[in-house]
Amino acid sequence: MGRYVLRRLLQMIPVFIGATLLIFLMVNVMGDPIAGLCGDRQCDPATAAQLEKEFGLDKPVWQQYLTYMGNVFTGDFGTAFNGQKVTELMASSFPVTIRLTIVAILFEIVIGITLGVVTGLRRGRPVDTSVLLLTLVVISVPTFVTGLLLQLLLGVEWGWIKPSVSTDATFGELIVPGLVLASVSLAYVTRLTRTSIAENKRSDYVRTAIAKGLPRRRVITRHLLRNSLIPVVTFIGTDIGALMGGAIVTERIFNIHGVGFQLYQGILRQNTQTVVGFVTVLVLVFLVANLLVDLLYAVLDPRIRYA
Repeated sequence: MGRYVLRRLLQMIPVFIGATLLIFLMVNVMGDPIAGLCGDRQCDPATAAQLEKEFGLDKPVWQQYLTYMGNVFTGDFGTAFNGQKVTELMASSFPVTIRLTIVAILFEIVIGITLGVVTGLRRGRPVDTSVLLLTLVVISVPTFVTGLLLQLLLGVEWGWIKPSVSTDATFGELIVPGLVLASVSLAYVTRLTRTSIAENKRSDYVRTAIAKGLPRRRVITRHLLRNSLIPVVTFIGTDIGALMGGAIVTERIFNIHGVGFQLYQGILRQNTQTVVGFVTVLVLVFLVANLLVDLLYAVLDPRIRYA
């Protein structure tokens, strides 16, 4: 196991460098970082030259990237165009998005896996058909429609929740936004669990467990569910980074000042330091989540061993 973890960590290095290099080139080469500093009006040549020198944009691209990566490894993600450190923006926004992601993941695990197990064990029955139709509707409806509809009904019409989340963004306030963020992924988890349960239910080891006279609950939880959760864990693990990076719409609807909000502001104002810094951290989140998912395989299925 130790060798495998070390090998995976070494493999993450070129992936991290490649991903950050791609993001850096897309933001700094294909865009115009100076345009965001001057607002709607175009910078005059003298001002543009001074800003390029101040932010190191007058150097070759490879040198800019090396300087940026050197600063990243020392914990310096640069300074936003408003003079605020990017790390300060991260310190205020990442905890909010992490709480929102935890709520969304809990919805996926509790509701998605539960519905998937129920429908997988009752494949072809009315409850299975009803859940399949419901998940199809959820997948088909865009997230911004679901968010605005729940905000209108629960927040404005019925007054059950506040239409916008406060700056504290407590777990209680993030329940509805977390449900909106997790809605599409929850539907996929339900369908994936249902398919995996239905396939493994016909496996020889399940028939053997039933023939031994084991209780139905033990057969489902100890034998059927553990093996069926491997593809589900893979999806949820990769979805962690996607939820954190894709929370822009949800955070905009409920006025949540998290990672999505900061990315939106950075893109809108062409604040390249903010965008590159936040995406760099999200790349790390993706890599770590994938590593943890691979390690969980051995826990769910004892037959899997890592050399």
